[in-house]
Amino acid sequence: MKKTLAIIAGAAAIVTLASCGGNTKAAAGAEEEQPAGTPEYKIIENEQVDLAQFPVDADGYIQIFDGQTFNGWRGYGKDHVPSKWTIEDGCIKFNGTGGGEAQQGDGGDIIFAHKFKNFELELEWKVEKGANSGIFYLAQEVSSMHDGEEVMEPIYISAPECQVLDNVNHPDAKLGKDGNRQSTSLYDMIPANPQNSKPFGEWNKVKIMVYQGTVVHYQNDENVLEYHLWTQNWTDMLQASKFSQEKWPLAFELLNNCGGENHEGYIGFQDHGDVVYFRNIKVKLFD
Repeated sequence: MKKTLAIIAGAAAIVTLASCGGNTKAAAGAEEEQPAGTPEYKIIENEQVDLAQFPVDADGYIQIFDGQTFNGWRGYGKDHVPSKWTIEDGCIKFNGTGGGEAQQGDGGDIIFAHKFKNFELELEWKVEKGANSGIFYLAQEVSSMHDGEEVMEPIYISAPECQVLDNVNHPDAKLGKDGNRQSTSLYDMIPANPQNSKPFGEWNKVKIMVYQGTVVHYQNDENVLEYHLWTQNWTDMLQASKFSQEKWPLAFELLNNCGGENHEGYIGFQDHGDVVYFRNIKVKLFD
């Protein structure tokens, strides 16, 4: 099918997946069986929140979560925050059941409804035993046609992912290559080194800097990885991952040009079916 790229405005244009767990890493058999060739897809553009309504601290960070409300947040591909996401003790919490990625009820990933280009994201996270989640950036909302039906694609096919994981008790820590699915790694591509994450139940501090294609992940105040988007090296890393052109042509196309024409996108958190907490979420903008 010849690919077409279209822009659709308004939340009414969003078509959600039939499964509430459809925005997770193994959505619709994503890792096992992908269609040959790139399907027809659309980048959905919805109204963005005005950052001027959010407080700025003395260091120039915009507080994008106030600890009390979901102001500025919504579900990926939705016009509301799914009910499995709640606010507890000043934290955003996903109320997982340990049932993995095929969740029942009102779940799915969430995004802050503003696209960021050059920025520094800081936050803290903790997980319960054996939990898995992720932090996305430069994400787009993407729908595609499958068997004549328009469905939302999972967020991670357009966005790099900073892994959130209990390294000791979740099996994904032993998959991938050289630990590239462990905490604060660039998921399935670059391992965090040193791997200095704290155990489940304790808070980990993460900082992600994105500036003109250079991306740096920090974990617990240490620089653990750096890479460069929109370069041959980035393309080569994708080709060596589960997002390669052969394995997953749509993901490869979107990730190879992640951020789209303007090189900007949403920040998001993943519903992977497990209990995870996020707090002290703030963003500093760069020109």
